[in-house]
Amino acid sequence: MSAPSPFAASGLVALGGGAGAVLRYQAGRGLTALLGPAAVTAFPWATLLVNVTGSLAMGLLAGWLARHGSGAETWRLLIGTGLLGGFTTFSAFSLELMLLIERGQAAAALSYAAVSVLAGLTGLYLGLIAMRLAG
Repeated sequence: MSAPSPFAASGLVALGGGAGAVLRYQAGRGLTALLGPAAVTAFPWATLLVNVTGSLAMGLLAGWLARHGSGAETWRLLIGTGLLGGFTTFSAFSLELMLLIERGQAAAALSYAAVSVLAGLTGLYLGLIAMRLAG
């Protein structure tokens, strides 16, 4: 099976991404209904649940694609990049980090994890400051 065209690939990512975003939203709503608003504002339970679930799903997908290569690019785009990307980008981060570890690149893995978290927090902080100054 050949790889999808760029247009078809974009469609697969969009379709999966839309579904993943809806699932992420509904997971947050469901957990709020289950635990109550006080519990989910005291600790980010929904985000934790989505990140762990998405990472598990990414591991299952990567393992399945490695074993059954037929149509792998289509499924990777629809489920990995699209669905799980819309559900949580943490799953992609987890996969990339694990690939570095499995290749024996511990220093690169540690650097990637540290820079991702610190740069992400720095970017968020700078965005908040910029908007507070603009307001």
